[in-house]
Amino acid sequence: MSSESPRQDNPGLRMGRPFGIPVYVSPTWFIVAAFITFTFQPAVVSRLPELSTGLSYLVALVFAVLLYVSVLLHELAHCVVAKMYGLPVRRITLYLLGGVSEIEREPQTPGREFMVAFSGPLLSLGLGGAGFALDRFLDPNTILGVLSYQLWLANLIVGVFNLLPGLPLDGGRMLRAGVWKITRSSGTGTVVAAWVGRGLAVLLVVWPAALSLMSGQEPSWGPLIWSVLLASFIWFGATQALRGARMRARIPHVNARALARRAIAVTADVPLAEALRRTTEAQAGAIVVVDHEGRPTGIVNEIAVEATPENRRPWVAVGALARNLEPSLVLAADLTGESLIEAMRESPAGEYLLVERGGEIFGVLATSDVNRLFTGV
Repeated sequence: MSSESPRQDNPGLRMGRPFGIPVYVSPTWFIVAAFITFTFQPAVVSRLPELSTGLSYLVALVFAVLLYVSVLLHELAHCVVAKMYGLPVRRITLYLLGGVSEIEREPQTPGREFMVAFSGPLLSLGLGGAGFALDRFLDPNTILGVLSYQLWLANLIVGVFNLLPGLPLDGGRMLRAGVWKITRSSGTGTVVAAWVGRGLAVLLVVWPAALSLMSGQEPSWGPLIWSVLLASFIWFGATQALRGARMRARIPHVNARALARRAIAVTADVPLAEALRRTTEAQAGAIVVVDHEGRPTGIVNEIAVEATPENRRPWVAVGALARNLEPSLVLAADLTGESLIEAMRESPAGEYLLVERGGEIFGVLATSDVNRLFTGV
């Protein structure tokens, strides 16, 4: 299962770099691997009763590992196609309900979005077809025959399930691409595909329960639990997609000049209390440290200022609370929209110095002010 997800600082165990793409395994994978092993072991015993208990569990574990190798290949298909289109790929993470590919940017066109999304299910269906063909030549009462049958069936299910037309599934991204093509709005495509995804989530829970009630049978709790888990995953992913669409709709309105704080310039040896007095007097909102020739060398960190007790401020020089002004922290004052967000994303910081094209200081852009535009989304 593929989806876009928030970045995690600690995704899990690093397993390698196929095609230059880091692959991680989340600790949650071990939970589902154990679950698959224990639930699949009775099926192995029924097909191969001559196996010892230990060996039957080993075969079941091999199936769990091979299943996630298939999931990894599914995600690699997404990433390889994305890289073909010049999209940076951060990593792949295998976790509880499948895998996630972290592609740093959206495809530039609906056609490319469709191809990146379709590549995963296409590979899963291809693996299912190849396994089905191989299965025709294998003895079903052998270990290889049992594994082959279960793997091609699992890949077929994964491929078909991911083609369902709702975010965060691949089919949802394909639907998004289609709506994007028709409406010429990627945001509209996201909203439509996300709401269809929410509908799928509800259907996944309601449909099995309704069938049980109509047949007069007690619901089977095992399949129902899986339905709820999958529905929760889809609902959460669709909700995240809606939130992301609302945030992206605000990006064009982000303007560095409009958000800039007026800044005063002081040398590094000026006491913080004096610098704050000058800031209040000038009705400014930021402090830039300059050398004795007036060249900016740093920006005083707002959080560090707030953390300094008032009784110490006369004795603390502003230079001690300033971050050195690296080239990446100096931005053009006329940056707007995606260009501004991308520049900030490449060099995360609390404050940035905004300069005119001629190099004159315009002001300071605080990341907290930009984030405030997106709060409540």
